[in-house]
Amino acid sequence: MTDQRANLEWRDSGVPVSLQFDDPYYSLDDGVAETQHVFLRGNDLPERFQDGFHVAELGFGTGLNFLVTLAAWRKAGVKGKLHFTSFEAFPMPIADMIRALNAFEGLPMDLIEDDSDMEILSPQIGGPDFELRVIVGDARETLPDWDGRADAWYLDGFSPAKNPELWGADLMAQVGVHTAKGGTVATYTAAGFVRRGLADAGFTIERVPGFGRKRHMVRGAL
Repeated sequence: MTDQRANLEWRDSGVPVSLQFDDPYYSLDDGVAETQHVFLRGNDLPERFQDGFHVAELGFGTGLNFLVTLAAWRKAGVKGKLHFTSFEAFPMPIADMIRALNAFEGLPMDLIEDDSDMEILSPQIGGPDFELRVIVGDARETLPDWDGRADAWYLDGFSPAKNPELWGADLMAQVGVHTAKGGTVATYTAAGFVRRGLADAGFTIERVPGFGRKRHMVRGAL
């Protein structure tokens, strides 16, 4: 397990940028709209939500995807509990998470702010309608040991050109192994080797319009 923390700087727009990977944590245009387009609609959510629905994610980052998903879950009025598991190699300090997330309105920020006296987010947080687990470490090592199966995957690592380790064929194969029957996957990238890795992992892949400046993104079903 890594004990490294995210190393970042802030753009004038207020968007955090990873210095490890020279890539922003979310769209410079609108991070919430990007999450809604790529990960929610890319996985046919919130229509598929039901009690016990499990989202898994590569790259927790600021926690924006989780908070947007939980907000959508609550808005949809789903009865029961949402499960969300995220794999993160370089956890962001909570103070930086709060600074980044304060740029958006309508997010359940109390979940993050409740941990504000800690350096990084607790590895497991629960509430009446959700369970969040953040598994810290290299996903190539931690995902094979995970005993879960996701109904929907968010592949949200940094750009494949800058963070190829999080998009390799072996890791995509593990995503397939840890997907429930009929499960789905979505990602902002349409890189050819990512599409091939997901196809080899058993997903039927389609390239669809991307968000903002990105012409295409990828979604798929097992």
